[in-house]
Amino acid sequence: MCYKCYCITNNDGTTNMKNLIIIGHPNTESFCYDGIFKTVKETLNVKGESTKVIDLYVDEFSRPRTNLIENYKELVTWSDRIYFISPVWWFRLTPRMEIFFDEVFTPGFAYQFVPIIGKYAYPKPFLKDKKVRTYITHGAPSLPVKTLYLNSVKLRLVMGVFTFVFGWKPSRWFKTKQFWSVPFVTNDKREKYLNVVRKDIKKDIKSK
Repeated sequence: MCYKCYCITNNDGTTNMKNLIIIGHPNTESFCYDGIFKTVKETLNVKGESTKVIDLYVDEFSRPRTNLIENYKELVTWSDRIYFISPVWWFRLTPRMEIFFDEVFTPGFAYQFVPIIGKYAYPKPFLKDKKVRTYITHGAPSLPVKTLYLNSVKLRLVMGVFTFVFGWKPSRWFKTKQFWSVPFVTNDKREKYLNVVRKDIKKDIKSK
């Protein structure tokens, strides 16, 4: 089954996209939460965009969580745009963000393998009409992550998750942004990071 995007038409003919923000940090005082997440949310709200939030570390994650996962799927279906926000822990996103990928983006809902020949098949994305932007924060500087570790966090996220469920576009790569050495940079540098976020969101709104 393929889910299409819907938007709200205003009286002047313009449209409001439906935005889903998924925040995956347990510390509300972190730069990831208090900085990036709040900036995304506030910028969308100022522009009058319809916005809903999944706060993964507020929701109850004990098993069974069938109802919670179904609710997440409904929100994904509802949305036109999805914003993922998470720190990097041990070269992956946070545990609950990874659980979100595992249990929400399931075969039949987010993608399906289509046979080619013999044992070969390719993933057909069912959420390819969604617009996606991602912000991930690192404690490490960029140089060792991009060289020694081959930019593995971003590579696995874009090619191993997003391409499966949203389909491949060059913009998937460029709209997955990494902010480096977050615990160690100055407040001025953090503000520059947030200005990048604000600019991105405003660009998204203009490109309805």
